[in-house]
Amino acid sequence: MKNLDIKFPIDKFEKLIIDIGWESLNEWVHFWNNQKNILSIDQYWNNKVNDDWIWGLALPLLSQAYKFKNNFSSRKIIGISALPGTGKTTLGNWLEAISLKLNFKVSVISIDDFYLPSEEMKLAIINNPWNVSRGFPGSHSVELMYEKLLNWKINGNLNVPVFDKSLRNGLGDRSHWRLDNPDLLIIEGWFLGVEPFSGEVNNQVINSVALSPHETSYRFIIQNNLAKYLDVWGLIDNIWQLKPLKFEYMNMWKTNQEKEMFLKKGNALQDDKLSNFLRMLNVSIPSECFDVINSYALLLIDQERNLVEAGLNLQ
Repeated sequence: MKNLDIKFPIDKFEKLIIDIGWESLNEWVHFWNNQKNILSIDQYWNNKVNDDWIWGLALPLLSQAYKFKNNFSSRKIIGISALPGTGKTTLGNWLEAISLKLNFKVSVISIDDFYLPSEEMKLAIINNPWNVSRGFPGSHSVELMYEKLLNWKINGNLNVPVFDKSLRNGLGDRSHWRLDNPDLLIIEGWFLGVEPFSGEVNNQVINSVALSPHETSYRFIIQNNLAKYLDVWGLIDNIWQLKPLKFEYMNMWKTNQEKEMFLKKGNALQDDKLSNFLRMLNVSIPSECFDVINSYALLLIDQERNLVEAGLNLQ
């Protein structure tokens, strides 16, 4: 890895690679360098991807999927927990494409695919303080999510909804159902693995704006909603958390993501709708909850999404 543009500490990273199942970092690097055509992967990304994302995140995650497939008879689920705009969807597309080159099939789904159908959603989000159409815990078909993940673990048949955020003038809706038979399943989401917060919450001022009484009371509703997701989290074998050094980096990433969606599909969150959605993301779940996710791997990124640390989560 000497000639690569990598800034994260190698000692912590090597412990992760060894825990995944390789004898040493050198053996792991040798393994991937011998996989012809796999490292020529720019075609799967919208923009040129940095070395740190390839070698620090994408290949280690795929390495665990590869070991799970070859060393276990039971079907495994890997979770990716990362805030909106981080790059989860792009990473997922790459993992699906590259796994086929290794002769096994990875399918990547999102908890967002399990958003409630439009009529149910209207009831679930009514009177939320941010006037958003979706996004927070309580706007998903949690029982359906649990059922579909469990069914896949039992019989290998994946049958899940696909949510298109550009439908209904940006409100979003289910567009179709996806049928698949992957060897390994990855599920991603912005609050994946987050549990109800039992400690004292100190962040009553978010981005210099104090929480309103409505926001404060509604956060208790969301904490109760989070408890319903715990059975789903229990089906996930390992969670990889991609975490920014500062929570507020998400605002820029999400804004840029919506601009790209508008250019691509003609519909996206804009103006007040975008501002309200960002406020919801910042306020609905206390940021402390993201510090205590029971993740297997913890990867830290800076504002430019450079990977500055990659290793086991030892907290």
